[in-house]
Amino acid sequence: MKTNRKNFFTATTMRRRSFLKGVLATGAVSVFAPRSIFAADGSLAVAGTGKVNLACIGIGNRGADDVKALHETGLANIVALCDTDMGAPHTQAVLKMFPDVPRFQDFRQMFDKLGKDIDAVSVGVPDFTHFPIAMLAMSLGKHVYCEKPMGHSFRQVELMMAAEKKYKVAAQMGNQGHSEANYFQFKAWVEAGIIKNVTKITAFMNNSRRWHDTPKFAFSKLTGYLPAEPIPATLDWETWLTTAQEHKYNQGYINGDWRSWFDFGNGALGDWGAHIFDTAHEFLHLGLPTEVEPTLTGYNSFIFPQAATLAFRFPARGSMPPVELTWYDGQENLPPLPDDMGESVVDSDIPPPSKGAGVPSGKKRPPGKVIYSDTLTFKGGSHASSLKIIPEAKAKEMESKLPHVPKSPSNHWANFLKTVKGEEKCRSSFAVAGPLCQAMAIGIIAQRVNAKLEFNPKTKQITNHKVANGLLAGVPPRQEWEQYYKL
Repeated sequence: MKTNRKNFFTATTMRRRSFLKGVLATGAVSVFAPRSIFAADGSLAVAGTGKVNLACIGIGNRGADDVKALHETGLANIVALCDTDMGAPHTQAVLKMFPDVPRFQDFRQMFDKLGKDIDAVSVGVPDFTHFPIAMLAMSLGKHVYCEKPMGHSFRQVELMMAAEKKYKVAAQMGNQGHSEANYFQFKAWVEAGIIKNVTKITAFMNNSRRWHDTPKFAFSKLTGYLPAEPIPATLDWETWLTTAQEHKYNQGYINGDWRSWFDFGNGALGDWGAHIFDTAHEFLHLGLPTEVEPTLTGYNSFIFPQAATLAFRFPARGSMPPVELTWYDGQENLPPLPDDMGESVVDSDIPPPSKGAGVPSGKKRPPGKVIYSDTLTFKGGSHASSLKIIPEAKAKEMESKLPHVPKSPSNHWANFLKTVKGEEKCRSSFAVAGPLCQAMAIGIIAQRVNAKLEFNPKTKQITNHKVANGLLAGVPPRQEWEQYYKL
């Protein structure tokens, strides 16, 4: 029997609004009695000694990887699956793994029906959809594992950090290198004074991206949005759009292609910045920049440029000097690298390597970074890969001076679940990841307006560009979704 789509959405919209009205009126957390409690020391804990009851929102593509990784820890019971397209090929593997688990296409209906049985959620959906899901979950006292970047706009990230604190939940951003070797090494080397007085960081990701020009389509010459196509029968397009302004469906917006569009994604920087310079941002206490200066190739007002160089200028922090962090993306936008760079630092959890300058024997250079201090230079890769001192002769000289680096007690997904159980603390909490994502959000605005931006970290305002300053708040949400900014 075919559902009357118009009547279905009218009825469900009324129920959603009634549900959220109750959430706002009661202070949210009291709507469902949360299973999480606080231990005597103030740490989070799940009632009883059992596993965390986990609802997974977004179960295809990257979301599927998170579902599997969280399940493989042995610390979670998967109690609900939610995806806007349960009939898509990319959701089938997870559905087959959990054939008896309740399924939903709308996360609001899931919370409405099963909220009392859920301790935590995973959020593996497009960048622009992270915010409403995470905000509703936290307001209901649910712990959140959210893919990076946290939110789609500076304001969304600000509200998500506030909600984490207000509702006293565990919230972990999914930059998994924050629970592996790179995290513990960077922390130990800073504390031991090996990494100090950093003044310059070069970060690069020159792999091909979805929005780069191809023989079939000149993305850089786009003059508007894509033409309307029939909505697949299995897809709830209205829920997929969440807070975004109305768009007619086109397959060029879904399944990862959303990352190409300013309206839906955060580009190469939002995708890879949190894997490449995240530990430098945290342990060097970079905070928010005072300037971001873009140099773009193939600028377009709808999609991300064909190449972007972004110079982030961070002010001095106490005794730490100012830092200029320069980001390079684009297939031919290769960064300047030291002559003695040597072989790349690689991690198994990265895509095939890209081109690069100064690469020995004509090899390609994978995503990575170079960190310059007043006495030492370090090269690094992405995700969990450890730093190395360059040149090699200097590295050998420093061997005896390097501190012990502890091994991680848990991977990133286990760290989150153990935090929910009161056993650890999130290593990439929203409080930690938020300023990183906000710094990147300013860089994304610089790409969108193609202008140098001056930013005041105290007032959190862009002071030299009125349009850009307005974009800190993001594009206004559709009327039905305004209430998520009040949770």
